[in-house]
Amino acid sequence: MNIQIYSDKKNFEVQKAERYFKERRIPFQSMDLKKHRLGEREIRLMIRQIGMDQLIDRENKRVREHPACYYDREELLIPAIQEAPWLLNTPIVRNGNQVTSGFQPDVWDTWQ
Repeated sequence: MNIQIYSDKKNFEVQKAERYFKERRIPFQSMDLKKHRLGEREIRLMIRQIGMDQLIDRENKRVREHPACYYDREELLIPAIQEAPWLLNTPIVRNGNQVTSGFQPDVWDTWQ
């Protein structure tokens, strides 16, 4: 398994995800979205696996004020995410081509 946890800040959900993998001694790589710029292929994979609705954190007031919150086309959403990764619903956990958004231990259990 090659787990990557994408986040832009240490929120409670990110901490829970990291703890989940640490407790099971599953190595993971933390990807700070402030330092690691997401590529177009990575974002397309995330959209295919998660869907645009779950990828964007529409519960966040700051995100709802951004026009990208209301985009429904990939070609508009991808550059917006590259410019403002804080739009994402973190943590985004990736294992190869499998991707989840948020705390999803039921799904992660099937990855082993």
